[in-house]
Amino acid sequence: MRSPRIEFAVGAFLLLALATLLVLALASTNGRWGGHGDTYPLKARFSNIGGLRPNAPVKIGGVMVGEVADIQLDPVKYDSIVTLAIQGKYKDLPSDTGAGIFTAGLLGESYVGLTPGGDPTPLKPGDELYLTQPAVDLIQLVGKYMFSGGGKPADGDNADAATDAATAPKE
Repeated sequence: MRSPRIEFAVGAFLLLALATLLVLALASTNGRWGGHGDTYPLKARFSNIGGLRPNAPVKIGGVMVGEVADIQLDPVKYDSIVTLAIQGKYKDLPSDTGAGIFTAGLLGESYVGLTPGGDPTPLKPGDELYLTQPAVDLIQLVGKYMFSGGGKPADGDNADAATDAATAPKE
């Protein structure tokens, strides 16, 4: 014979597990179930996109205004062409808006950061952002610093020689 308390506990546990899975599914889709709503495309050309992936956020001042819709390789210049799907309510971005690829935190996800300019002419759907900043490769920067003597002062600026001269007895 089964106890009603055990059956209730098992049922409650299963409902809790299903609710947890639903929350994880919703979090992995950034709260969107279907399409992306009213968006328009902009393109940006980068020499290095680092860890940028499709569906990565596009932000202005930390506020999400769109997402990365597509990433292609230009077969002629071998640059990465990133298509951004910008929400329709931000349709009046200036034509001199800049784009850069940044990382949220030290090891966080990559995102595209937009910096609106001051040009009164707005961007049209399909326009290309010409002011771009590629992703910074942290591993490459650390390697350059470690193996190029980044911690040593230049020859004319030897701190040890200056300290020795200041503490040496005067004759």
